[in-house]
Amino acid sequence: MSRSSELYERGLKVMPGGCSRNTILRKPHPLYVEKGEGCYVTDIEGVKRVDFANNMCSLIHGHAHPQVTAVVSEQLAKGTAFTIGTEIEVEFAEHIVNRSPGFEKMRFVNSGTEAVMSCVKASRAFTGRSKIAKVEGAYHGLYDYAEVSQTSKPENWGDADNPNSVPVAYGTPKAALEDVVIIPFNQPEHALKILEENADDIACVLLDVMPHRVGLITADDAFIQTIYNWTRKNQSLLVFDEVITFRSRYGGAQEWYEGITPDLTAMGKMIGGGFPVGALAGRADVMDVMDPLASKVLFPHSGTFSANPITMAAGLVSMKMFDNNAVLRLNKLADYARNSIKEAIKLADVPACVTGAGSMFRIHMKETPPISYRDGFVTLEQSALTKTLLDHLLDDGIMMINTCSGVLSTVMAEKEIDRLTNAVLNGLKKMKNQF
Repeated sequence: MSRSSELYERGLKVMPGGCSRNTILRKPHPLYVEKGEGCYVTDIEGVKRVDFANNMCSLIHGHAHPQVTAVVSEQLAKGTAFTIGTEIEVEFAEHIVNRSPGFEKMRFVNSGTEAVMSCVKASRAFTGRSKIAKVEGAYHGLYDYAEVSQTSKPENWGDADNPNSVPVAYGTPKAALEDVVIIPFNQPEHALKILEENADDIACVLLDVMPHRVGLITADDAFIQTIYNWTRKNQSLLVFDEVITFRSRYGGAQEWYEGITPDLTAMGKMIGGGFPVGALAGRADVMDVMDPLASKVLFPHSGTFSANPITMAAGLVSMKMFDNNAVLRLNKLADYARNSIKEAIKLADVPACVTGAGSMFRIHMKETPPISYRDGFVTLEQSALTKTLLDHLLDDGIMMINTCSGVLSTVMAEKEIDRLTNAVLNGLKKMKNQF
């Protein structure tokens, strides 16, 4: 038995499925890391691979970046968590607020899930309404309300013009489903009709402008403008989930949309410099529902490890390094990656395509890029093809996210992209007869 298989057998005895996060699972057993350095990860069997997963988009500067390691080591010697404030929390908050004109005030939390949860609760507290609207298929974390319909299927998703609210976890309260309005992605007329039917009850519309589960496709200008106008008309809030997409521009992917400023933005992943993190930022009057100094506190908010100095130190130095020049360079490298993958697909002569924007991409086992969740729904046959390609890539020294998605880090260069492209081409050629 390999060291990895032995570890997995031990894990199965003490954890459901043998792990604490389902994303590491693969057959016959997960891989286990020995070390990460730059954009390379070496597993405990001694195999070294290029990391295009970057811990599910959370490592913007790759592994063990010297500047991050230095500030974290310095802070470790001073302490890891306190019941009094730290100067670096204020400094990091100033930096985040200064990255976007739409950020007037902000707070740190511990994960993207918690950031979205806090945005939803703040929206309800500010508007006095209970319902939220979200896009069919979009992933927004573990919160009961935010996860509704992220895994809906043809047998339960209902009419395309009026999608069902479908639970993810068994035992989800019916009341939670009734308070979540599902709208179709990139279909402004249908979305508007659904919103109008619930106009008096919707606290916020929660949007990811390039939802990974939907297909890593960007939201159309017309769709975003329609939703934005509706929220202005109906005194609802517009919440952007930029936990993944904030890396796309210096001030987040919201910069893609001229004249659109969300009321709240949820962030996480890469802003923590490799440590657990979440944050929400936005309009001062909305954020102030959490103000403990107010005469009536509408949303009491706290967290034991929120703004802990380790995360603050790692996050601040990482975000300072991820300046506008770094963002533009990484996006340009991602353009090269997407174009190279398209060329590999063409050379392999298989019905596949690539989507994405900013510094992210996704390979689909279908000829035409999807435009919605239902259009991009992965069939069993397509899922099997995706898994086969992922296995080929892994054998060829490439680590990817399990949807065949990849994200870049600033320590990558064209040589890593070329290695990826060659692996994709080799894998697709081997699979040609399976399409």
